[in-house]
Amino acid sequence: MAPIALIPARGGSKGIPRKNVLLAGGQPLIAWTIAAALAAPGVSRVLVSTDDPEIAAVARAHGAEVPFLRPAALATDSASSLEVALHALDWLEKEELITPEYLLLLQPTSPLRRSTDIVAAMQLAATQDADAVLGVCEAAPHPYLARTVSSEGVISDFLPISPKPATRQEYPPAYVINGALYLIRSATLRAERTFQPPGALACIMPVERSLDIDTPWEMRLVDLLLRENGD
Repeated sequence: MAPIALIPARGGSKGIPRKNVLLAGGQPLIAWTIAAALAAPGVSRVLVSTDDPEIAAVARAHGAEVPFLRPAALATDSASSLEVALHALDWLEKEELITPEYLLLLQPTSPLRRSTDIVAAMQLAATQDADAVLGVCEAAPHPYLARTVSSEGVISDFLPISPKPATRQEYPPAYVINGALYLIRSATLRAERTFQPPGALACIMPVERSLDIDTPWEMRLVDLLLRENGD
């Protein structure tokens, strides 16, 4: 299999400016994802796709390859991970004449993900001959607990389930994509243009390793967790 890991890290983050190089647990945020990928047996290379020279320098200092700088058009708020991944595949095919069987997309905003999670996803893909494997975790809170609030302030169920289980212990399992890892065949990504093609499998990860940083509060929480764990 030997997937190539791709870490997308643009410089123009709006919610948390410069978040990819901000310190978390004493290291730049992106360094945690690079370390997890480098420590995962079977990952052939670890590439960072960025438009930012500072991020590129930090990534190289922590062991990742940055063979190109991403075009500015792929570093906007509207640029998708799909476009970034296809750009990287195009570059590899044109400049190095290689097409990896699998691409492993690892977002730097999931620093609690471990190398063991990456290995588990690769093993799942190999044993099941899967086109794609996505990281997921249990939904918290459960979707049955979601509510809507009308313009008049009236609360009603978001999911009209009848009869609804009496206790939470009776709720059916529910999962969400946690954003920590996306493993997919390169050919499938090109053909389906999605990281969740038909038949994609779930790599179930614990909630405590599934935090996806999107706000300053989450960044502070991750910093505390990493410092506490020394991980």
